[in-house]
Amino acid sequence: MFEEKSKQFDRTLLIFDIISTIIAFTTAYYLRFEVFTDGSSDALIHFSLLPMILALMLFHLSYFSAYCSPRRMTAAKLLWSVFISVSATITALVGIIFIMKIEYVSRLVVIIFMGLVFVLLIVNRLVIVAYFRGSLKRGENYQKVLIIGTGPRAAQLSRLLQEKSEWGIDIVGYLDPRPDWDGAEVQGGPLLGTIEDISAVLKRFVVDEVILAVPRTLIGDAESIAHACEEEGIKLRIMADLYDLEVARVSLMKLDNIPLLTLEPVALDEYKLALKRLIDVFLVVLSLPVVLPLMGCIALAIKFDSPGPVFFIQERIGLKKRRFNMIKFRSMYEGSEGRLKELEHLNEAKGPIFKISNDPRVTPVGRFIRRTSLDELPQLFNVLAGSMSLVGPRPMSVRDVDLFDRGIQRKRFSVKPGLTCLWQISGRSELPFSKWLELDLYYIERWSLFLDLKILIKTIPVVLRGSGAM
Repeated sequence: MFEEKSKQFDRTLLIFDIISTIIAFTTAYYLRFEVFTDGSSDALIHFSLLPMILALMLFHLSYFSAYCSPRRMTAAKLLWSVFISVSATITALVGIIFIMKIEYVSRLVVIIFMGLVFVLLIVNRLVIVAYFRGSLKRGENYQKVLIIGTGPRAAQLSRLLQEKSEWGIDIVGYLDPRPDWDGAEVQGGPLLGTIEDISAVLKRFVVDEVILAVPRTLIGDAESIAHACEEEGIKLRIMADLYDLEVARVSLMKLDNIPLLTLEPVALDEYKLALKRLIDVFLVVLSLPVVLPLMGCIALAIKFDSPGPVFFIQERIGLKKRRFNMIKFRSMYEGSEGRLKELEHLNEAKGPIFKISNDPRVTPVGRFIRRTSLDELPQLFNVLAGSMSLVGPRPMSVRDVDLFDRGIQRKRFSVKPGLTCLWQISGRSELPFSKWLELDLYYIERWSLFLDLKILIKTIPVVLRGSGAM
């Protein structure tokens, strides 16, 4: 809460870290060539590495949560985040020096630097945490807040402010939106009057922020409150939970002079999604020397097995319900799609999906490539094209999506479809559609790069065993 002070805190720590990194590297260089030995050195080569070291260090400190809130910064977390950040930076630095064949860089400088920067980064955080705790005890950075409202929403807001605020909160008091106020207390704070008294209260008390916490039926009173805050130069916040919705991220953007409040049911980190995309492309390209010859053998087997094309291309529903052409190896006799309606009564799957364990339309080679999931290999080209990812909910056909009977089932379209996901490593075709959907939603809500890696690793033995394949 009140992120300005926390952002200032992070910027200060960032500056300290930059200065500490420069001091540590300079000291390491001085100790190596001026104290321990009198050997000659190329200072230009060593100090030309400093910008790269700073970039690597700051990236890893941020990635490994070394800039987390001082309230949540325990000793163990502090030590671990700095240790893993420094270790990752040195590992990356040594790797870059080796790959680029940079000569005349002293290993002793790198070792001394590693030890010094670790100590200095720890000291930075100890000083910051000590200042933070002292500041809380003295109460010097408490935010003074006036809450508009006296109902359950105002009481809940007051409680959360006291529990979650980084730098401490002082509730100045409350203003009742109703004219018949009785002067009682709310959540331990004084009731100072009604909304009509807003100007007088702001003049009388020291107030940093005003928060509007009234039901949406009373939101019309916000204009007079906004004008009063504008006159006094005081920040106004409005509780955005106007509707009973569970959203992953709430954000505000400005379109010319119109503020737009955005409620996102699924909010994924754009930078991590970009990294996921890079990993997808890298792994697919890396696999092509092995996969392409295998695909050639499968194509020949399909051509010798039955007449028809090698590939089966079907329109599927992808990210944000955009349609795309998904590629598979053909595993059925030509024209099998036209027989779907006559076989609907044999469907063994519950829900909108269609599955038959002994589908008469499947060719002999088709049974083998389905059981081993080799029919999915051409979808690597969909991954390269960007319409799919290696990990994500399976892309569904237009026919299956048209049979969805609940809106929540369409939440799976908030992420890219993939070749494998939790359903693949949890039973595949043996799972009912309800469980399949549950696993997809679990993946979407808890997505991380680590979860993707875990799914990819677990997919390999499942595919080799042919578990749950139809």
